[in-house]
Amino acid sequence: MNKNIAPSSIKKWTAVAGAVVILLAAILASMLLYPQSSQGYEATTWAMGSYIQQTLYGSGTEEAATQASSAVNELENLISWRVADSDIEKLNSAAGADWLELDERTINILEQAVSVAEATDGAYDPTVLPISSLWNFDSDEPAFPGDDKIQEFLPFVGYEFLRINTEDNTASLRNHGNGVDLGGIGKGAACDAALKVYKESSISGGIIAVGGSIGVYGEKPDGTDWRISVRDPDEDTQDGLGVLSLKEGCVSTSGSYEKTFIEGDNTYHHLLDAKTGYPAESGLVSVTVVHESGAISDALATACFILGLEDSLPVLKELGASALFIDEEHHITIAGDLEFEQISTAYTVSRQSL
Repeated sequence: MNKNIAPSSIKKWTAVAGAVVILLAAILASMLLYPQSSQGYEATTWAMGSYIQQTLYGSGTEEAATQASSAVNELENLISWRVADSDIEKLNSAAGADWLELDERTINILEQAVSVAEATDGAYDPTVLPISSLWNFDSDEPAFPGDDKIQEFLPFVGYEFLRINTEDNTASLRNHGNGVDLGGIGKGAACDAALKVYKESSISGGIIAVGGSIGVYGEKPDGTDWRISVRDPDEDTQDGLGVLSLKEGCVSTSGSYEKTFIEGDNTYHHLLDAKTGYPAESGLVSVTVVHESGAISDALATACFILGLEDSLPVLKELGASALFIDEEHHITIAGDLEFEQISTAYTVSRQSL
């Protein structure tokens, strides 16, 4: 990637992009939920910038779906740095000054974020806000911020600046200018919040998709495994690349195709390497991670994309996760014990033990 871009570079980005992103989100959500059954209660809502799709079975499904949707909305209002008076907005505003008492749910997610950051040597870093806000991929007109700006704000990124005290549920950021962005873990954490509701309800089974993260609970009426489609990075088709079979747990995918823009001769994606401030260049197109925790699977999907295949393997083993890697050469590597049914013949497949 050429990092020296003239200020006069022409951006190939239009106002239509906003509508396209919403449309693609809907397509992706429908693709991620591989058809499970003709029965079951289905609900679709919107939160965290994504469609929330639920399919529940058994008794009390409508009430459980409503409660799960509320839990996701509550979580967004706690952990989104963009929401006024959220825990994270307050934490960022107090950077370099006060320790703040936060909701226990926020503290738990911050703990999980730091644990993945430590395990991946900062490949996933929850304090990436000083850089992610420069790129502003969630706006209608993201733009290359310039190398000078990136180098100016890069020293403010570092998970060691985030301090947590679980005894009194307080947290702080060491320096003014530090900032937390939980976008790389939030959707997985939302799945965890929904699954907690499912477990406390009377439903027999359920599946929820929040953007690129999916959580499953219990059993389907026919007793078969949950079937989750893996998107083909090259094709927006219902069939997808293949299907993962899962009895329980969570699945999260991070891909370089999700949020992109073109400026000059360069295409930029939103998966930023916190060490360089630029989109990661690991030779991968997407990573799908399976873990019992949605938050961990989400953060690991980002981390593994940035680390690349080889450096990801010891991390997956340490944290008890499995993953499916898709590289730029149209090769799929299945790391760990995953049941995967290939559909697309455009890819070669190999397995890697952990």
